[in-house]
Amino acid sequence: MSIRRAASAVHRGNFSGTLKRTCRVALAAGVLSISSASPLLAHDPLPPWTESGDFSLPPWAHSVAPKKPESAIYAEPGKLDLRRGSAQPGARLPLFGARRANGCMGRWLNVGPFAWMCSDVAEFSGEEPSSPVLGARPWTADGSDSATLEFLRPPRAGARTELPPIEPVTASDDGLPYRYYFAGRDGAYAYASLANALDAAADQELEAGFVVAIVETKSAHGERWGRTNKGNWVAMREVVPFRPNPFHGELLQDDKLDIAWVVADKANVYGSEKGGKATGIRVRFEKVNVFEEKAAPSGAMVRVSPDHEPPVWMRARDLARPTLVAPPPEVPEGTSERWIDVDLASQTLVAYVGKRPVFATIVSTGKGLPGSEFVTRKGTFRIWVKVFTTKMDNLDREEVERHYAIEDVPWVQFFDKAIALHGAFWHRDFGRVHSHGCVNMAPLDARWVFAFTAPHLPMGWTAVLPTKVEPGAVVRVR
Repeated sequence: MSIRRAASAVHRGNFSGTLKRTCRVALAAGVLSISSASPLLAHDPLPPWTESGDFSLPPWAHSVAPKKPESAIYAEPGKLDLRRGSAQPGARLPLFGARRANGCMGRWLNVGPFAWMCSDVAEFSGEEPSSPVLGARPWTADGSDSATLEFLRPPRAGARTELPPIEPVTASDDGLPYRYYFAGRDGAYAYASLANALDAAADQELEAGFVVAIVETKSAHGERWGRTNKGNWVAMREVVPFRPNPFHGELLQDDKLDIAWVVADKANVYGSEKGGKATGIRVRFEKVNVFEEKAAPSGAMVRVSPDHEPPVWMRARDLARPTLVAPPPEVPEGTSERWIDVDLASQTLVAYVGKRPVFATIVSTGKGLPGSEFVTRKGTFRIWVKVFTTKMDNLDREEVERHYAIEDVPWVQFFDKAIALHGAFWHRDFGRVHSHGCVNMAPLDARWVFAFTAPHLPMGWTAVLPTKVEPGAVVRVR
């Protein structure tokens, strides 16, 4: 399936599958009543969304453990049309209460504000709430990852769900949750059982260029094997690692949007706005500060040197430069709501808090013409689902010359049906149109924007939908 078909999987409960064009899901969520605290919460104030109901929680239970992939989370117990998100085995979700309601043979377990999971697909755990290690590299001794994300922490007891603080974007890691490999020129074979690998028929055949996420490596049959995030094993000699892309955007100082990035492979610099003989070059992805712009016969020129230094001028066409704009009507006047602006002309993205720009970067939007399949459509939208990772492919397209399949595309935020903001590690064409309609970002930028926007992804969740109290962030494409 292609990403345009995968949204149907969301409505079927599969958030990590591939995504169809479908409208934003509207969730209704009422405020739950407060009842007496359970033994588990005797030491803390009872969160306002909790309802213990007719069931006393075991005193040893500290969390809820999902038992199957994509275990469903709902906004209200028994309201199966109010899908709220999903979680994976390995997560330990906070436990606040339980009650009986339709749609669950056992009890509905309260795992957060507007978040209930049926005990048929989960069980009590004595472990403290935690998330499976996101981004654990198979080469670390203990699988730990110092880059575990703060926005995956549980909500504070009694507090309204809050977005994380705005943090700097740094290249201390590569921004990817897994280590990614592509199948080599001869393809690769994947096996469900490592013990039977090579002795049995392959369970999956990867064509050249297909991408998998490797989460564990082991030695077997005289060579090294990697386990994909889907549970299959591939011989490491048959796959090639992606080289991390260190590019990232910039937090803005003093609300100034005065930066740009070189998008030409090599860009000349000049000592005058009139051009003439080049005095040097700037290379692709280099960031510059813009202090002045002037018209010139050969096109606009911008000065990238401060007043107290010798003048350095560049051609504006060699740069991707974001521009300051007012919020759309969908962002209430005078609020500090977070929203995203995507400019197709400059291939830039700016994150705003109300009228204040706080972050800017370059992106790759759809390469199609207006009205075509691969265009990024202009308009103002709201994020209708956020998914930690999802699969993108075109395997259903028999007419294409070449198929592709990318497992676990990270930091995915759908805003216009099956069009999403997401991380892209398989190309470095940022600042130029490239995608099949989505807004591609470098992984570090995609992770930052994922944490910046609403709704936030609670600890242990793999997907989250908006609620009335936390609607999806506005995304404007112009």
